[in-house]
Formats: sequence, C-alpha cells, structure tokens
Amino acid sequence: MRQLENKKIDYTIHEYAWNEDNLDAGHAAEQVSVPFDKIYKTMVATGNQTGEIVACIPAESKLDLKKLAAVSGNKKVDMLNINDLEKTTGYIRGGCSPVGMKRQFPTYIAADAESLDTIVVSAGKRGMQMEVAPYKLVQITGGEYADITL
Repeated sequence: MRQLENKKIDYTIHEYAWNEDNLDAGHAAEQVSVPFDKIYKTMVATGNQTGEIVACIPAESKLDLKKLAAVSGNKKVDMLNINDLEKTTGYIRGGCSPVGMKRQFPTYIAADAESLDTIVVSAGKRGMQMEVAPYKLVQITGGEYADITL
C-alpha cells in the first residue's frame, strides 16, 4: 500500500476476518461484499527461461500454464512450490500481493481485467484486500494484460 501511496495511486482497502481453512479468493469475495468478477488471485510460477513470474487472474478462473509460458517467453512454466513463496516474494499464502514483492517479477494480469473499472487483489496480508484500477496495477507492477486463463 505504501508503494501505491508513493505513486499517488488511489485504492480502497477491504478487510475481513480470515482463518486457515478459508484462504482462497472466493472466501475473500464473500467477506468483502465486492462483485465476485472483480476479485483476482495472485499466483507465482517459475519459468524455465525467466525464473519467477506473477499472474493475477479472476478468482473463479484457472491459470493456463501453457499460455503463461508462451506469453512470458518460456517453454515450460510450473507453479512455485508453496514452501518457497515467502522466501521468494516476502508474502505468505493467502496474503500474496502483486505489489511490493521482494523483487519485481514479470507480471501478467488476465486480459479480463482490462474491461473493469477496478479489481480487488491481496493487499499483502491475510484478511486485507485492495481495490485498484487495473491499468494502475499494470503501471505499478510493470505488468501487462494477457490471455492466461483456461
């Protein structure tokens, strides 16, 4: 959130009670009273050429690793092992934000986001989501829109 503030990017915070049994984006959507199509989950993968890659996709969608590989210049992409998430990104499962990772990784935001006025992504800790204009998310992450879902 500090990075958004430093760049003077408007955002809205949504907080909710979380628990270990419900860390998925669908649970977040129910808790923050935001239309489900605006909730995006952040996933981290590893490409055989580029290393780590970040993908933000609608909560109800599945990441297509073949499409992610193609758009990112990799022949193969695998999901980052959950045990490596914190040391790689600085975030834990259920609180992984595309903004403010330890390093800026190539970031791909599902093309569906481009038509929305705002989307909701993790704000970097469990129980906290931030709503932001998708083009501003692209701007702050250096990301790009891409067809990366099944």
